[in-house]
Amino acid sequence: MSFGYSQNIVAANKQASVRSIGVALGRVCIKNGVSVQELASLLNVSRQTVYNWFVGKRNPHVKHHDYITKLLNRYK
Repeated sequence: MSFGYSQNIVAANKQASVRSIGVALGRVCIKNGVSVQELASLLNVSRQTVYNWFVGKRNPHVKHHDYITKLLNRYK
């Protein structure tokens, strides 16, 4: 289990489709120990919203895509 993430979140993220930018973000954050709270604060969304992205329940709003893409490229 990655630091700071429950086994349920890690398992749900692994099972979700990586075609979602939110799921891809989740995999990068879990792998690199980026906290949900930090990410939520930077994007001005709730932690629950970030968790929903990570497990594929919801997709990030288009206004967040540029920042998320930068994070994905940073941690590749």
